[in-house]
Amino acid sequence: MSFVPAALPKVVRVLRPATASTGQYRCLYAPYTRSSPTWERQSGVNVQQRRAFHASPIPHSQKNPYDVLGVSKDASASDIKKAYYAAAKKYHPDSSKEPNAREKFQEIQGAYEVLSDPQKKSQFDQFGSGGPGFDPSGGGHGFPGGGFGGFGGFGGGGNDGFSAGNPFGGFEDIFGWATGQGRRGGRGGPSVMVGEDIEMQTTISFMDAAKGVRKSIHVEQLVNCGTCTGSGLKKGMSKKQCGRCRGTGMRYHSMGAFTMTATCDACGGSGSVAPPGSECNTCYGSGVRREKKTLDIDIPAGVSDGMRMRVSGEGDAVPAEDAAGAAKTKRGDLFVFVRVTPHPTFGRSGSDVLYTATIPLTTALLGGNIKVPTLENDVELRVPSGTNTGDTVTMSGMGMKTVNDRRQRRGDLKVEFKVNMPKTLTTSQRTLLELLADEFKDPSARRIMNVSQFKDEKDKDQPTPPPTYDPNSEHHHGFLRKIWEKLSGGGDSDKKE
Repeated sequence: MSFVPAALPKVVRVLRPATASTGQYRCLYAPYTRSSPTWERQSGVNVQQRRAFHASPIPHSQKNPYDVLGVSKDASASDIKKAYYAAAKKYHPDSSKEPNAREKFQEIQGAYEVLSDPQKKSQFDQFGSGGPGFDPSGGGHGFPGGGFGGFGGFGGGGNDGFSAGNPFGGFEDIFGWATGQGRRGGRGGPSVMVGEDIEMQTTISFMDAAKGVRKSIHVEQLVNCGTCTGSGLKKGMSKKQCGRCRGTGMRYHSMGAFTMTATCDACGGSGSVAPPGSECNTCYGSGVRREKKTLDIDIPAGVSDGMRMRVSGEGDAVPAEDAAGAAKTKRGDLFVFVRVTPHPTFGRSGSDVLYTATIPLTTALLGGNIKVPTLENDVELRVPSGTNTGDTVTMSGMGMKTVNDRRQRRGDLKVEFKVNMPKTLTTSQRTLLELLADEFKDPSARRIMNVSQFKDEKDKDQPTPPPTYDPNSEHHHGFLRKIWEKLSGGGDSDKKE
């Protein structure tokens, strides 16, 4: 049959191993409810109140751990440990021949879980088996083999699992976000409540990202009230023990065969409340106030689009309601997301800067020198002859700086060439290109200037080449001069002069 009462909300999760008998379970309840106390409405501070819910079956809760171990209430920790070792050795399932050895061994473990923890022992002494200190579903009681040993990361006895001092320590880590404890100190350490983080976004140019820049960030933070220094109380006033939960922070309700425990709604689980009229008149008891602030953030050279910068201690302070019960509080952090606008000329790949250089066809064929822009200034770059579109040249150390690099290394500037092919040609350009096609013996090139006709006439006029080469002779210039005169429409003007 189902052991979950119909009155429980749907968000209740029942955790029970397959080997456990009915009634050995633990419920975790973590609804999100937004409280609206007076100080929130007046100060504009929004704080979420989280509640925790647990349940324990009464049949096991009625067993007295002192009777199970055979010790008195005034027994010392050493006496309790000795009694536990003796009883555990006697009823260990692997060595004992008693028919009820396994059940008895589990009872011994459950009793020791309560009496070995000073806080649980004190709560049991005050409230009995219905209090939060005696939870036989934790640790060895009801879970053979010690905790959730069958699940990775939740084994009993280890620091990462369900230790003997806190059998449900693993659940505190997993569900801490739901019970309001997720940002506090770990088990065994001081309780530290950390405020909420603030996330901002700023936009910088490509060149600012390359060289570094200082930006002003406007934020609105929760800071401690200057009047009450974060306590939320008037000077000379202090909080009193909550009368509804008697300072435990928990309330207990009996529902048939179950005892339900929930966070006290009067004190929010802190165990203390502010007396009426003791609230600070400046912050109305919240302990914090909103403040607009301008921060100058130094953005280092080399940041890329989407990087996140962390400024420690510039987040929100902890409101007094959330800080109750914590040993100390700490402000959250400010996270700045950097967006970098694209550059019209440069691109980027990691710390390398990319640039596309467009060169004329003649420079690609013959080679030459061009000017290339860099992050600092223009430099001259040699273009090898026969350069094709897509060829690249790497200029080492002329890219972006590497962020957080102790060696101050920089990326490279990678220049990619793009040959500019002319869409239209003048008569002279086409004639020269057709001559070039003849020189390369290109039969597929289209010819419309009939350059080969002039070449044939030249060959007929002078079938025999001169014995010596004279670049200044009239014979050497005859062929090109004839082509030029035909194109320009000139005649023997030089001869006439």
